[in-house]
Amino acid sequence: MGGVTAASLAPILLVLGDEELLATRAVTEAVAKARSVDPDVDVREYQAGALVVGEIAEMLSPSLFGGRRVLVLRAGQDARKDLVAALLAYAKNPDPDVQLIVLHLGGAKGKAFADGLKAAGATVVPAAKLKGHRDRVAFVRDEIRRAGGKCTDDAAEALIAAVGNDMRELAAACSQLMADTDGRIGADTVSRYYRGRVEVTGFTVADAAMVGDVPAALEALRWALHVGVDPVPIADAIADGVRTVARVAAAGRGDPFQLASTLGMPAWKIRSAQQRARGWTPEGLVEAMRAAAECNAAVKGGSDDRAYALERAVFSVAAARQGGAR
Repeated sequence: MGGVTAASLAPILLVLGDEELLATRAVTEAVAKARSVDPDVDVREYQAGALVVGEIAEMLSPSLFGGRRVLVLRAGQDARKDLVAALLAYAKNPDPDVQLIVLHLGGAKGKAFADGLKAAGATVVPAAKLKGHRDRVAFVRDEIRRAGGKCTDDAAEALIAAVGNDMRELAAACSQLMADTDGRIGADTVSRYYRGRVEVTGFTVADAAMVGDVPAALEALRWALHVGVDPVPIADAIADGVRTVARVAAAGRGDPFQLASTLGMPAWKIRSAQQRARGWTPEGLVEAMRAAAECNAAVKGGSDDRAYALERAVFSVAAARQGGAR
């Protein structure tokens, strides 16, 4: 926190976005900065929707005992109009000893409040959910950098493939890797570390393909092959995924526990297959079975490019779901 002075604390901080991890972190960091300037800083939290205008004067008025204050206003998008008007009036001439932190989801609701704070010169901290894959790669690299390490792009890709897209899990995985390594993180580090996570990968590939999520299926497939999973069980899992959905779809919409004895499958497997069966036609399932059989023949028959055979099966199964009879 070196170099933080009272003058460098933003009088108004607008934390804008719907990613809880980033919003929480922004508040934690702001409070830590304020404490480094004044260890006795008075931190108070309010829910914007429950606050009435009368309380505003009290919360913003100078403390009798002097000293700094940090006021955290959560769910700013829920603030009522009169409250918004009072806060925007305050924002034009804020108290230098008070830091007001407003959290706002950043959507259409309460947009005038967020826009008004920006216009009044609030410091904006973006906390939006990461939309695309590139954003997530940048997030992972940044997490490692913040912790004092170094991470290549392909290591970040491998980590996302292993852990998934949830930011809390990614952040936790980054700090775990930093704790257990020398901080220089390449794809091989991630691969060694997460080798234990791949037992279910064949089914992960199959499940994603069956619901038509091609990007997730390919990501899981490439990760599995990257850490050395044999292609044969992956091909088997794809065939099993199609077969299970076909059998469950043919049995109708019954109760999973009642169908369990008829189909000779555990109820949990029937329930998840019923979810994956949505959107499939009988013709589509026939097409998917053919694709799975071709993939099995190629992978087990020692095809030159087994990875390609698996990728083609993912595309074909997803296309069969989309197109039904083709």
